[in-house]
Amino acid sequence: MTQDVYKQMFEVMKQRGGPYMGADIPEFYTLVRELFLPEEAEINNALSRKPAALKDIAGVLKRQENDVFKIIENMADKGLCGVFNTDGIRYYQGLPFMPGIFEFVFISGSETEQDKNIAKLIYNYKKTYDAVKGIETVEYPLTRVIPINKTIDAGNVIHTYQQVVTYIEKYDTIGVGACYCRHAAKLRGEDIHDMPTEVCMWFGKIAENIVERLGGRRIGKQEALEILERCEKIGLLHMSRNTTEDIDFICNCDRWHCEVVGRALKQPKPGLIFNSGLQPVFDPNLCIDCETCIGRCPSEALTLGEDNVPKINMDLCFGCGVCATGCLQEAIAMEPKPDFPIPPKNVKELVAALKSSSSN
Repeated sequence: MTQDVYKQMFEVMKQRGGPYMGADIPEFYTLVRELFLPEEAEINNALSRKPAALKDIAGVLKRQENDVFKIIENMADKGLCGVFNTDGIRYYQGLPFMPGIFEFVFISGSETEQDKNIAKLIYNYKKTYDAVKGIETVEYPLTRVIPINKTIDAGNVIHTYQQVVTYIEKYDTIGVGACYCRHAAKLRGEDIHDMPTEVCMWFGKIAENIVERLGGRRIGKQEALEILERCEKIGLLHMSRNTTEDIDFICNCDRWHCEVVGRALKQPKPGLIFNSGLQPVFDPNLCIDCETCIGRCPSEALTLGEDNVPKINMDLCFGCGVCATGCLQEAIAMEPKPDFPIPPKNVKELVAALKSSSSN
């Protein structure tokens, strides 16, 4: 039964999709055996991406609710499944590896020997996965950059979804936890250049889950804004799901360790599939060609032009505003990119856009 349940998990995780979905390679089975006990793997395989109540899950498994409850609650506490309450009923859902399990298991920022082992196993799985599958072409972006709004030119009309503070102001419940990418790198013994790890923010119901279950920390709006400002100063960019309304997380990413940034940079034209819809504009009268912006640019989209004013490679530019926040002369402002498409309204529209792009 043990072998069968992990073999079935490969098919389940493959169907859940996302980056690094299930793959029938030895590294996959080594990883999932470390993450899931056999009885947890069995329950994981019965879960759907659609939330379900305990009685329905127990019905699928043909087991007693009490038996399933003990196991699935332990899974939820370890970040191996989603859980939330609505109208007094607790719902559980299956998670993909990313975004999902990989992030959740590291939210607490703990550094146990098991954490270090899991970080190495995930790394080995991803490395082998890429070698076997190759670099997957992004047909439609799942994620997008949210610009640093204090750098946006005041003379432009900017939508609320283009302003990072909009999401801080929208939610009453905010939780912060460790950045999976940098924390996992730290656990593997890599140098993270003194960059902070407790900077990934979650909102609403999912924030309640990471605070109550996963070791995240509840914060107020003021601390959330302070975290954003600290991240901006050291050159991190803001990233979230590519929708305009139902965003429930913000990550603060770097160029060296971030999974999303790294995958974007492997695309032929990274700036087309990972972008804020804005672009930097340089004031030649204020620019002193110090090249600070060039060094800060996460995608290395800037070079010094012949007139000693930075030149932009728009195929690379994320529109993140990291260049602008580092400019002491305030010579850089962010303006809307002409004809840039508005992101989908919600997850339903995003899924429809993904299906449409894959069928073309």
